[in-house]
Amino acid sequence: MMPERTAIARLFPTDAAGKAFTTLLERRLFGDDGTIRGAWLLRPQERCEAVKDYILFDHDGVLVDTEFWYFKSAELALMEAGFTLDKDQYLRDMARGSGSWAQAKTAGIDDRTLSRVREARNGYYQEYLRTEAIEIDGVVDTLAEFSKYVRMAIVTTAKRADFDIIHERRQIRQFMDFVIVREDYELAKPQPEPCLAGLKRFGAAREETLVVEDSARGLASAVAAGIDCAVVHDEFTKAGDFSRASYRIDSLSELKDILLEVG
Repeated sequence: MMPERTAIARLFPTDAAGKAFTTLLERRLFGDDGTIRGAWLLRPQERCEAVKDYILFDHDGVLVDTEFWYFKSAELALMEAGFTLDKDQYLRDMARGSGSWAQAKTAGIDDRTLSRVREARNGYYQEYLRTEAIEIDGVVDTLAEFSKYVRMAIVTTAKRADFDIIHERRQIRQFMDFVIVREDYELAKPQPEPCLAGLKRFGAAREETLVVEDSARGLASAVAAGIDCAVVHDEFTKAGDFSRASYRIDSLSELKDILLEVG
């Protein structure tokens, strides 16, 4: 008897049931000529190495599906003030870092009214965060896999109050070394300051790091900071200019093909 067959026979009882199971297992493992089927079973486990050591994740649109709801909140609040927010212009304004209220200011809405509108927007947005389905399928599993190979953090323009609501009952934060929110820096994306703050917290070099974004504004921040950027598809921000992205992906799970070298 081949040594492999002998080893298998010793694993199971010698009664009728044990012998029957052993025979079935042998048929699955060995061909008619005695060769082992699926020789991959005997190979050493493949070893993965990351081509980057650190990942700085954007938050909204990358880890949670909130971009649309932020726009919807502003749209609703401005509608109550008698102004219709144009989505395409909103996206262009956000890409430039002009904020949600650029159109309203151009139309002559005064600061006092905008202050009231901003407060209403914040209330609507937080209600959406509590009630709408904002999970993105596969994110938690992907982060769990990446945590074996790289260190990760979140760098976001989200305000701390909103971020905390989002993550009251979610599992994303456990994989992150730290989180940088809007209150933690002065100049927001598309300026490089948020990405550079992430590098500083890690003590990382630019070439060791990958930024993951979904918007033209976030990409511009990464490019200005001199860091490679992967842009993940987001239906709401898909019309942006992503020509300077190092990588384009449809889902976060595709990062594995970029991030890991199998040897």
